[in-house]
Amino acid sequence: MSAREDIMNRIKSALRDAPATPVVPREYRRTSDMTAAQRLEQLVDRLVDYKANVFLTPAGEAPARLAELLAGSASIVVPHGLPESWISGLENDGGTPAVHVDSPEHRLTTAELDAVDAVVTAAAVAVSETGTIMLDGGDDQGRRIISLVPDRHICFLNVDQIVEVLPEAIARLEASRPQTWISGPSATSDIELERVEGVHGPRTLDVVILT
Repeated sequence: MSAREDIMNRIKSALRDAPATPVVPREYRRTSDMTAAQRLEQLVDRLVDYKANVFLTPAGEAPARLAELLAGSASIVVPHGLPESWISGLENDGGTPAVHVDSPEHRLTTAELDAVDAVVTAAAVAVSETGTIMLDGGDDQGRRIISLVPDRHICFLNVDQIVEVLPEAIARLEASRPQTWISGPSATSDIELERVEGVHGPRTLDVVILT
């Protein structure tokens, strides 16, 4: 008997008495009954509770809002597919901040990402019930690392990307891409329950919801 046959026989023997896999009940909610306005209100409430900064902004004012948020910043990183119009109005007291583009052809190093003031991305979808924003590596969101290393994350979200419950969000995600789920700024607590921010990701989360 070969080693392979011996291994396969042992596996078959171990599985011979295995019980049948039970059917998993899936009686949870899969769709929303909230209006768009209710979902928006709920998401904002959750994000503020998580200590994120939320800005409701008309879509046409996105460049001005970003320029306002980045006033005084020296440098930022953006994914290669971020709408160019959003960064068209950037200007601060010392001039226009340096914009570093992370792309498949030019991947920024961890050291380069750590040196910038902020990262600006779009999002794939957001769940109002949990206050979670999800990125799935689309061209306007970029690699996971660019939204995790910089100390500040400015995330743009269209109001029509807000759903109420998790199953609705999962259906919108591209399952083959690496995902990042964000529920407020990175935070944890030590043994004395002292909140510490910025341990596993950005210390500051600014969410710009385009209405």
